[in-house]
Amino acid sequence: MRNRRTLFAIVVGLLAFATVRPALLSAKTGAEWSVQVSKVDAGKVSLSPSFQVALYENVFAELSKTRQFKYVLRDGQHGPDDAGDVLVLKTTVEKYTPGSETQRAVTTVTGATKLTVQAQLSMPDGKVLLERTVNGNVRFFGSNLRATHNLAHNIAKAIKKSSLPQRPVFAAAKAINTTPSDDIVVVEFR
Repeated sequence: MRNRRTLFAIVVGLLAFATVRPALLSAKTGAEWSVQVSKVDAGKVSLSPSFQVALYENVFAELSKTRQFKYVLRDGQHGPDDAGDVLVLKTTVEKYTPGSETQRAVTTVTGATKLTVQAQLSMPDGKVLLERTVNGNVRFFGSNLRATHNLAHNIAKAIKKSSLPQRPVFAAAKAINTTPSDDIVVVEFR
């Protein structure tokens, strides 16, 4: 009898945890928005294609790790529920200083690879939410492409620290969510 009570308590606890946990996760992450990562614009800087691709892929990976967004989308990709809740992240390279792995290994004072970009996060209507100049570098050990990883990490950190606005609630969804179940809801489109 005691084993049944214990088993029943465990099952009830697991069920309660399973139903409460998704609400806690969405409240914790605030994953109301999705973000689309645009291709890296080299601007006036002569940046090798490998650096552009590495920066693009690292930004995509770092934003996915933050769990701040419902979906992290690539340039041109559409989410499963396109409802106007996709923010756009554009990165433009402002400054690039190529480094030397050999110099870094020998002296640890010279040979740093440095990247500076302008990161811009905007709403679907074009309104800019966040615009920051972000730096990334590799000073001591590591390949030159490590600067793109550090830069992507700094971009994700800047976005995570910023406060995103509440996602707009569309008229039909608002009407459905705010009325009692016995009322009839009429939504007119003009």
